[in-house]
Amino acid sequence: MVDIDLPNGPRETRDGNAAAAIILLSGGLDSTTLLAQVTRAGYRVVALTFRYGQRHRHEVAAATRIAAAYGATHRIVDIDLRAIGGSALTTDIEVPKDRPVAAMTTGIPVTYVPARNTIFLSYALAWAEVEGAHDIFIGVNAIDWSGYPDCRPEFISAFERVANLATRAGVGGTAPIRIRAPLIGMTKRDIIMLGRALGVDYGMTTSCYDPDPAGAACGRCDACQLRQKGFREAELTDPAPYQHATLTPP
Repeated sequence: MVDIDLPNGPRETRDGNAAAAIILLSGGLDSTTLLAQVTRAGYRVVALTFRYGQRHRHEVAAATRIAAAYGATHRIVDIDLRAIGGSALTTDIEVPKDRPVAAMTTGIPVTYVPARNTIFLSYALAWAEVEGAHDIFIGVNAIDWSGYPDCRPEFISAFERVANLATRAGVGGTAPIRIRAPLIGMTKRDIIMLGRALGVDYGMTTSCYDPDPAGAACGRCDACQLRQKGFREAELTDPAPYQHATLTPP
């Protein structure tokens, strides 16, 4: 198998089979690129998608299609984060539109879901113990980010320490748990170019925080703007459907 930009690739099991990996799959651009990368590296992939009370169903549907396309085992986990609230993605708070890209790197926006990656990684950690997996992948990105504190390298390192203190695999196992975020230092352009090399069909993905009922992206929220910026810089056309004409080149 080819190991593309993925140092310290999969461990084989004692019987020589491919090692299992848990990947958080949202149906978006980053996690889909990561799924393609991890699959190419030779892991047996278990993809976790969360139905957590988010504003729309489209990302779960997209994740289902994407997991099937890559032959990953797909698990959908229900968590009611709407009961907690505190985010424009789980309440009726208006999703910000037309913010300057420069403003997205300062402050924490209302689209931040409190402790979401901590919660998701905790579920992934439990699943890893059941599957006998030592590698958990998450597609966070700290370059073209939207101000989320749980997308930073410091968070990933800290959670990995917790994972190895809190689990049977970490304390008594033969190999430590690794929380792996190979996209964390890449720009959106870099991620898109990697995905292109891996043959990713970005038309399957959805990034928008506020799509219409048919799933067409608004083109104006932070996620859409960062995605469009990445495609422009890659000089590629975004194949995802938009409600209005995009700024990506024809």
